[in-house]
Amino acid sequence: MTKPVKQVHLAAHFPGVNNTTVWSDPRSGSHIEFSSFAHLARTAERAKFDFLFLAEGLRLREQNGEIYDLDVVGRPDTFTVLAALAAVTDRLGLAGTINSTFNEPYEVARQFASLDHLSGGRAAWNVVTSWDAFTGENFRRGGFLPQHARYERARTFLQATWDLFDSWRGDEIIADQASGQFLTEAKAGAFEHHDAHFDISGQFNVPRSPQGRPVIFQAGDSEEGREFAASSADAIFSRHGTLAEGQAFYADVKGRLPKYGRTPDQLLILPAATFVLGDTDADAAELARQVRLQQVSGQTAIKFLEQLWNRDLSGYDPDGPLPDIDPDPGENTIARGRASVRMYRDPLATAAQWRAKAAERRLSIRELIIEVTGRQTFVGSPATVAEAISTLVQADASDGFILVPHITPGGLDEFADTVVPLLQERGVFRSGYEGPTLREHLGLAPLKEETSPPSRLPCSISSRSAQAPPPPRRCGTASTWPRPRNASATPDTGSPSTISIPASPGPPRPSSWL
Repeated sequence: MTKPVKQVHLAAHFPGVNNTTVWSDPRSGSHIEFSSFAHLARTAERAKFDFLFLAEGLRLREQNGEIYDLDVVGRPDTFTVLAALAAVTDRLGLAGTINSTFNEPYEVARQFASLDHLSGGRAAWNVVTSWDAFTGENFRRGGFLPQHARYERARTFLQATWDLFDSWRGDEIIADQASGQFLTEAKAGAFEHHDAHFDISGQFNVPRSPQGRPVIFQAGDSEEGREFAASSADAIFSRHGTLAEGQAFYADVKGRLPKYGRTPDQLLILPAATFVLGDTDADAAELARQVRLQQVSGQTAIKFLEQLWNRDLSGYDPDGPLPDIDPDPGENTIARGRASVRMYRDPLATAAQWRAKAAERRLSIRELIIEVTGRQTFVGSPATVAEAISTLVQADASDGFILVPHITPGGLDEFADTVVPLLQERGVFRSGYEGPTLREHLGLAPLKEETSPPSRLPCSISSRSAQAPPPPRRCGTASTWPRPRNASATPDTGSPSTISIPASPGPPRPSSWL
C-alpha cells in the first residue's frame, strides 16, 4: 500500500542569546526592539508557518568570570513579546519557553491562559527545567535540582497547571443581561492540587481559553526528556536533523507513545534547522562557508575550546594548533549558564577525537571549531532545499523543522519567498490556514470533551479537584473539558506576499536541552 504524503510543518525561531546570530553583520537589527519580533512573525505568518518560537535565558552567561558578550546578550520577557505579537498577527502560533524549576504553576497557567485568550487560541508552552545553581542564584528558591528531581518537579508542575486550566469547563459564563446572572455556578475555577512539590488550592481566575490549554512543547534529548515528551508533550524540539539520526530519534520517541495510550499523530518531532540559499548549489556552499566564518570568529573559537578544556586558553592563537595540555574534567566549569557544556560527558575522550581530526586534516583551532560545532542543515538553491526538507519528512526523520535564521529580523524573508512556494507546488505544505488555532495548524485533534482532565503523567503525581463537576483527577485517564467555540473558524486561503531580503542562517543552539 502506498504511504500517504505527509504535510510538512514549519516554524520560525527568533534567534538570540547564542552565536548562531551574527549580530555584527550590517544587515542584523535589534534583538530588543519590538519591530524585529514583529518583522519575523509577519514573515512567518505570510508564509503560512505553524508558529513562531522564542527561547529563554534566565541569566547572562559568564566565562572566566566575565559576561560572555560574543553572543547576543539578553532578551525581553517572553510573555510580553508574545502578547504584543498576538496583536500584530492573526493565525501564527505563539510558542514560548518558560522554566518549570523557578516559576509557580498558578502564575504560569494564568499567563498562558491569558495569552491563549488574547491570541484566539494560538498559545504554546515549551516546558524546560534549569540544571545549574548559577541560574538559581537569580531566584528566591536558589540552588538547583538533580536531574531526576527536576523532571519530577516538571511533571508535577505540568499536572498542576492542567488542573488549573481544566478547573473551568467552558460553559460557566452565561452573562444573561436580562436576569443579571453572569455565572452558572459560584465555584467556577475551583481547584486543589497536592503533591511533594506543590500544595495549592483556590479558584483559578482565568476562564477556559479557546484551546483549553496551550500546546505543550518539550526540548530534551536525555532519557528522562524523551520519556517526558512521550507522556506529556504535543511536539518535541529536537537537535537531530540528519536522515540517520533523525530517523533513529523519531522511531525511539514515537515508539514510547503506546504505553501512555497515545498514537504517533499525537506527538510531532520538529528538529531545529538552519539554511543557506543561493542561486545555485555552488553559490550557496560558498555563502555557507562565509557565514560559518562570521559565526566562529577567532575569539569565539577560543571560547568554545575553553568550554571543553575547562581552562583559560586566552593565550593561544586561534589560527594555531590545539593545546598540548589536556582538559580539566573538574566539576566547576569555566563557562557558567551554558547548557552546551553538559554535552561533553567525557572531555578527555572528546579532546582526543578533536586532536585526531585536527591532525588528519591539518586544522587550526578556529577551523576545527567551525567543523565540530555544526554546519547549516540545508544548503543549496531553493529547489534543492525544498526537496531536502520534503525528503526528510517523508522518510520519517521528522515531521517538519523549526528554522533558525542567522540574521535578525530579515533572515527568513528569502526562504518565505523562494522555498515555501516550491513546497506548496509539491503539495506538501499548506497554501492557507484551515483553522484559527495552533492545534489545528499542527494537525492535533481537539481536546477530548467527554471526561475529566488529563492524567497521563506518571502516577507518582497526586492531585484532586475541589469542584464537582469536574470529577477528581485520576492517573491513567486522558481527557479535558470542552473548549468554547471559537468566534472565527473561516479558512485562510490567501497566498504569501513578496518581500525579498537575502539571508543566511547558521547552526541551531536551542537554549535549554532538558
